[in-house]
Amino acid sequence: MKRALIIGDTGGIGAALSKELRSQDVSVTGLSRGRDGFDFADPEGVDALLGNLSGPFDMILVATGALTSTRQTPEKSLRELSAAELAQQFTLNTIGPALVMRHAARLMPRDRRAVFAALSARVGSIGDNRLGGWYSYRASKAALNQLVHSVAIELSRSHKQSICVALHPGTVATRFTAAFEAPNKLLPSESAACLLSVLQRLDVKETGGFFAWDGTPIEW
Repeated sequence: MKRALIIGDTGGIGAALSKELRSQDVSVTGLSRGRDGFDFADPEGVDALLGNLSGPFDMILVATGALTSTRQTPEKSLRELSAAELAQQFTLNTIGPALVMRHAARLMPRDRRAVFAALSARVGSIGDNRLGGWYSYRASKAALNQLVHSVAIELSRSHKQSICVALHPGTVATRFTAAFEAPNKLLPSESAACLLSVLQRLDVKETGGFFAWDGTPIEW
């Protein structure tokens, strides 16, 4: 039986990913802040919880993230930029996933295909940024994308069949996006099914990439 590790498995998308994988007879291990005390603001605690896990996991998914931390909405102008919001966004969206990546090589198999994926966001694309604003969120996701790309290069040396990618889940109808109007929001179950389908289709030559929920590559 294949095994998957989902970080943030009690969130909207994380829970949907967990449910979809279990429906495919995948054994799922989950870690969350509310249930397990898995808190990215506590690096030592994160290391302890991950250190207690025994691999290998055929799939590791980081399904965490925050749109804002110290304010109600993302910044619309430079006047709204603050050190506190930047720091919190990087803790949750960049540093946290990086703490998980440190354990990837130990937890992933070397002798078969294995996937590491982190939920990013299209607004983290520098090349696709045409509106500006949302400074803290954009910057933290752009930094996450760089980490994923770099980790993919290192993993490919020791884990020849590994695939490490950043994923844009689409605009999903969760508490995360409740305050924002957007046409055609995806249900968590729809996003999860599409994301897993994308991961199943990816080839090792595509490791280090950035992909949308429908499989479309996104520029960095």
